[in-house]
Amino acid sequence: MADPTAEIEEQPGSQMSFLEHLDELRKRLVRSVIVIILAFGVCWIFSDKIYNFLSVPIREALSEASRRQLPVEGRTGSETVLALSNIKEGDSGRYIFDRATKVGATVVSAGASVAATVARDEAGKLGLFTTEPLITNNAIISAGVRLPIEFDQTAIGTPNSDERMTVTTTVEPFTLYATVALYAAIAVSVPFLLWQIWGFISPALYKHERSYVTPFIALSSISFVVGAAFAYYILFPPAARYLLGLGSDFQLLLKASDYLDFITIIMLAMGGIFQMPAITYVLARIGIVTPKLLIKHWKISLVIIMIVAAVVSPTGDIPNMMLFATPMMALYVVSIFVAWFFGKRRRTDAEAQENTTI
Repeated sequence: MADPTAEIEEQPGSQMSFLEHLDELRKRLVRSVIVIILAFGVCWIFSDKIYNFLSVPIREALSEASRRQLPVEGRTGSETVLALSNIKEGDSGRYIFDRATKVGATVVSAGASVAATVARDEAGKLGLFTTEPLITNNAIISAGVRLPIEFDQTAIGTPNSDERMTVTTTVEPFTLYATVALYAAIAVSVPFLLWQIWGFISPALYKHERSYVTPFIALSSISFVVGAAFAYYILFPPAARYLLGLGSDFQLLLKASDYLDFITIIMLAMGGIFQMPAITYVLARIGIVTPKLLIKHWKISLVIIMIVAAVVSPTGDIPNMMLFATPMMALYVVSIFVAWFFGKRRRTDAEAQENTTI
């Protein structure tokens, strides 16, 4: 007669009671929260840089939507506009202060301009220096003063007044940077969070199935980064240009906190959506998902994809919704091939051991 305890040990998920599962869940949630808090502390230090990075797409769209287009035409027809990255030593022109700027003991108001040239200081660092005195309300600034342009940084890192978003309360800047740090902490903690998720569900798996933890975490982490980058670089810019383009007849004052919630939700959502092939890989290796199952339910999956695209898409128009739905449909097709290539019939530990022995 077979040993019943041996049979129980072969049953996945039977080793822990309901209360033990709850205790395990509590432990893993506590660990996850601790890691997120630690990551938050690190991300808080770089919260301003993270915010500047996240605000690039909307600043570009905001600048494009709020400016008039003026062709470069002049007396000779040879007039040009040089980008900051193409300016070289010796070039000159007029610098316009886009915002009120404190220079020494005086303040230069927005809109003031002064003749300037690109030159090097005594340390050999390239900079933009005034070539004429600048007269303000209460002082005269002599020629040769360095102006606030850094040639070793990209222009996108220093937005002008037309590209900055607004805050409406005193504490909102602090709340904004705290939110940025929290979202970044969650993103940085994704590998550890996935590890905790796997650790919680692993008791329900056979022993040989638990060896898929490494490819699961690696594939899921990479998929999350690719999905977030896809949303940031591909999906969001055209949607932002479309939305702000509708407001060309209005004064565009975009609230920073609203935008931050907007773009982070989209990036996190696409990062989660891009998990589809990685999750399919693990489920196919275990034997839960098969290509036949995915093909059989493609209609239901298509409806779910369109619903998710409608929720995630920032606009209600069909072109932008399809911009979000198309990669999801492509990922579903990729998941079918992943299930076909890596799929296996689910086996117990005893069956897996027998196949290994043979």
